[in-house]
Amino acid sequence: MNSPAGQPGPRPEAAGPRDSAGAARRFRAPSRDGAKRVERPGPTGPGATLAFVESPVQLLNVLEWAYADGGDPEALTVVVLSPHDPMTRGQLRRMAELARDEGIAVRWEEARGGAGAPLKTIGGLRGPLRRADRIVIGDPFSRYVQLLLMLTRAQDLIVVDDGTATMEFVSQLASGEPLVRWHRRGTGRGAREMVFAPVSATARRRLTPGGNRRVEVFSSMPVEPPAGVTVTANSFAWTRDRFGPPTLTRGTDLVGTSLVETGVVDLERYLEAVASLARTHGATRYFAHRRESAEKLHRVAAEIGLEIVRPDLPLELIARRGPIGHTIVSFPSTVVHTLPLALVGTGVKVAVCDVDPAWLRSDASPRAQGFLSGVTGTARDAHRLQSMPAATP
Repeated sequence: MNSPAGQPGPRPEAAGPRDSAGAARRFRAPSRDGAKRVERPGPTGPGATLAFVESPVQLLNVLEWAYADGGDPEALTVVVLSPHDPMTRGQLRRMAELARDEGIAVRWEEARGGAGAPLKTIGGLRGPLRRADRIVIGDPFSRYVQLLLMLTRAQDLIVVDDGTATMEFVSQLASGEPLVRWHRRGTGRGAREMVFAPVSATARRRLTPGGNRRVEVFSSMPVEPPAGVTVTANSFAWTRDRFGPPTLTRGTDLVGTSLVETGVVDLERYLEAVASLARTHGATRYFAHRRESAEKLHRVAAEIGLEIVRPDLPLELIARRGPIGHTIVSFPSTVVHTLPLALVGTGVKVAVCDVDPAWLRSDASPRAQGFLSGVTGTARDAHRLQSMPAATP
């Protein structure tokens, strides 16, 4: 059963930005009451900043970075490299609306819209890429982004938070390893990987500081950067200024994860853990990850009895806007790091449940358990729960 809370509350634009004195922050573009927003094409010459995003969380963190960087939307153009997944596309369109309401130019590219789409997209971006002074990226593991990095002459590169993937990126950059997602199985030496290896290697060099090239990581995750890389803390200040504070319910909310869909956790073990968490903590709602399958969510609703909520924005914004439970329980994921920041001062408790090694699929990446334990162990402001015992098969 799907909840109307998937589209909760009034539009967030009504909540204005405030500083400590209650005055309006300059990040929001000025507008007249009742005036229709005028789209800008975005800057393309020297001094321009191009940001490339492929997920709603990446776009949220571009907004956070722009706000923390001083709030000059006139220099920024966000390029959305649109994916196929309908839920991701929907959240991206909502985030694009918020970005435009901040006075930021958004360029939507159907980058995967057919056989000729990649060439058309890259060709159209070649000029702006060569002229831009700063490049902001949300996913350094993306092959699309790695191709685009080969075309830029920018000496200022910023990687904004992509959640737990940011932890892996910084670790691999520091150790000199190839850029490979933590949950990817196998050796990474297949035919496609071999063909793409030179592009990935070039992107990695571009993301390594040297000479006049500056590399910054803007993140809320606990990272230890290599020499020369600047880390700027993402405190979710934009989110807190624009949204909430939320109304709290008396219940507990569970946060779903795509660990089953990425081939890390066994489906049956996952459902057992969700059922046990729901019983133990009295949860009634399940906030679905945008990549969770409809079949799995149907079983969560039918067999466990949880109300399924399909958010239309990243959970940090949904939780901040409310209503939200007084306790939020999650498996190891980005939100155990970001929600405490977004909800600071609200009284909401965030708890994280470890993934039992018995839940892992036999063909899961050998790095999976260590990585997930690290995500849990480094969650500074989340309460750590013991993993739910796995049933005997």
